[in-house]
Amino acid sequence: MRIINLAIANIKTGKSAVFSLFVLIFIAALLLNIGTTVMSKMSTFYEDKVDELHDAHVSIVMKSANYKQPYGDFLKSYSGVKETETEQMILLPTATIRFDKSDFSIRTALLNADAERTVAPLKLIEESASDKGEGIYIPYGLKVRNGYQLGDNFTLTYQNKKYSYRVTGFFESTLMGTSKLAMLKFYLPDAAYRQLSEELGPAADGTLISAIFTDSEQSGALLSDYNNQFPQSNEAVDPSFWGADMQTAESSSALIVNIVAMILVAFAAMIVLMSLTVIKFRISYSIDDGMVNIGVLKAVGYTSLQIHTSIVLQFMLIAVAASVTGAAVSYAVMPAFGGVISSLAGLLWTGDAHMGTDLASVLIVTLLVLVVALLSSMRIHKLSPVAALRGGIMTHNFSRNLLPLDKVKGGLQFVLACKTMLANSRQNLMIGSIIVAITFASVFSVVLYYNIAEDKTAFFQMLGAETPNVGIQVEPGKDSEQLLMQIQQMTGVEKANILDYITTTIDGQLVNTDFSDDYGKLENKSVYEGRYPQYDNEIVVTGGLARLLGKNIGDTIKVGVGGASHPFLITGLNQSFNAGRNGASLTMAGVHHLIPDHKGMSINVYLEGVNKSDFIRDVEAEYGSMIQTITDVDESLESGTRVYISAVFAVMVVILAITVLVVVLILYLVIKMTILKRKRELGILKATGYTTFQLMTQIALSFVPIVIAGVIVGGVLGSLYTNSVLELLLSDAGISNVQFIIHVPLIVTLCIAIIILVYLVSMLVSRRIKRITAYGLITE
Repeated sequence: MRIINLAIANIKTGKSAVFSLFVLIFIAALLLNIGTTVMSKMSTFYEDKVDELHDAHVSIVMKSANYKQPYGDFLKSYSGVKETETEQMILLPTATIRFDKSDFSIRTALLNADAERTVAPLKLIEESASDKGEGIYIPYGLKVRNGYQLGDNFTLTYQNKKYSYRVTGFFESTLMGTSKLAMLKFYLPDAAYRQLSEELGPAADGTLISAIFTDSEQSGALLSDYNNQFPQSNEAVDPSFWGADMQTAESSSALIVNIVAMILVAFAAMIVLMSLTVIKFRISYSIDDGMVNIGVLKAVGYTSLQIHTSIVLQFMLIAVAASVTGAAVSYAVMPAFGGVISSLAGLLWTGDAHMGTDLASVLIVTLLVLVVALLSSMRIHKLSPVAALRGGIMTHNFSRNLLPLDKVKGGLQFVLACKTMLANSRQNLMIGSIIVAITFASVFSVVLYYNIAEDKTAFFQMLGAETPNVGIQVEPGKDSEQLLMQIQQMTGVEKANILDYITTTIDGQLVNTDFSDDYGKLENKSVYEGRYPQYDNEIVVTGGLARLLGKNIGDTIKVGVGGASHPFLITGLNQSFNAGRNGASLTMAGVHHLIPDHKGMSINVYLEGVNKSDFIRDVEAEYGSMIQTITDVDESLESGTRVYISAVFAVMVVILAITVLVVVLILYLVIKMTILKRKRELGILKATGYTTFQLMTQIALSFVPIVIAGVIVGGVLGSLYTNSVLELLLSDAGISNVQFIIHVPLIVTLCIAIIILVYLVSMLVSRRIKRITAYGLITE
């Protein structure tokens, strides 16, 4: 009981310092809890959703005219499959919907809402009571990302004809709920479904094959084995063919969420380290400042162990209270992150209890505080009562005068500030380390935001996304090469090329392979080593696929489509966020080795000096019969990246806000202890004629050189290693080379802002010197 009372008394005597430390640990525990919770839940999020919705692990879609019974039998007999289902549907190879603020073309499936099904039954998470049984049911992802609400008008455009319905409800789908996997599904009531099916005719009849596995990890191999078993049934042969599995869906949506979570965890770890550094500094200061009190306590009977325990208990009480509060507050903050996850995944994120991560974050923080407190206060055992009563002086203690005032040149204020700085080397090391860490984190977040929200060039290059102004999807059966030649001759067209995709097989791996008639016309070159293919026997593969296959530039690999295969020479390594690890690039002539006479049906158009809307209108008027869809790519990319910009902006704001808070708290704590420690000295200086402002300036200037050094080191490290950190974070997505723009003026401005902030905070906190008077020191 005596130890507890002593610990509580220590807390009461330093309330402001206790509050500062409480806030630091609270922030660390909050960020750590949010980050670990998101990462732990995302590891099973898709699997849990599949179980909850009884959704398919693998889905395959094709035209009913191309479907054969062996396809369904293959899924039924596939190892690990416990349930399959085949369903008739309406398949629109390319339909246009209003996606965010632009028109977006995508493969679309329409299902009968009233039909009986066991796999992926229709489960509505929101439904209009007045329009029940009428209208259309749309994916939840269109609600959270595109703002659709119940009762809104929803329009599908197919073959230049619009089909409008009223939004009646929202549902979740792991495979067909977002545009990431190039397929969206919708449900229509029986009457509306039959009416649309009759209007579109047999050409729009589609077949959906679904499979559920006993173990979801087995699902990734099915599509590759299916492609090998049925080479005549794939996207290269049948453009309407589509297949996807849960692992692909998870990797495409979970990556950015996990990156945000990892950044939060890393920043939380940094805050924890700052807190531990402050605790060590605080304990050392407490022992030095309270040396006489320790001597008195030992003289009246307290043992070294009791005093030691009371100091450790003091910081443990703060750590437990702050970390528990941080874990509790995370429940209020988590819905904001849940909204980001829902936007990315198109699935409802529920804020369930996460007691495991709560307990883990509290234990991690408190155990680290315990270790540091124990080690920092060990010197108490070496202090005898007599030495403690003498203030810790055993015989004598004379320090070298590094800056004698009669010999050193320079302004008196600055020299006195330098003397103060040199007299506190451990304090300087602590402050410098903290400034380096928070400057690095701030630079990282600003660089990330600048490249995703402002200048997106490097961002699109990293993703491997091409950025034409207009994209044209050619009507099946039409001559795309002829249309390309005609478009190239139109006014305002700077250049145009074909860039399309097929699915190939390389050493048993399904590979998303792009091909073009001229890679030299691409705006965003994703090849980071070697060059793009130029001849019919050349290929570029992603760095992840090359490592997986044990290949490099100059090696030969065999590429297959259906029953055909051909060897290709690797001429370069590229990266693609959409293709992930398994991606490749071929020339048009190279594709002809695998699929003779195959023509790319997607044309990219780059404009210069012409109004884009006018150009799209002219193309539709002149070549409308040859075009299936035409897309404003600029607008589509802008809307598609909006959710990423929001997520990164939130991270940047959090990091910068916490940076400001940490600077204020650390400086408040350090300057307050400095003033208390130098109270007698400051009073004497005021008695000799120094003004309060002069002494405030001395204290502020004593921090400035350390802060400038820390900011420079942190800024340089952030500029040099931000891309390396991003490569490490994105390696699982197949990103091997990040060349984000380091906008030097922006970073310099940020660094100057941190220095000014430190100076202003130092001046404000130092105002408590005004209370110190020579008369007060005499009468105390």
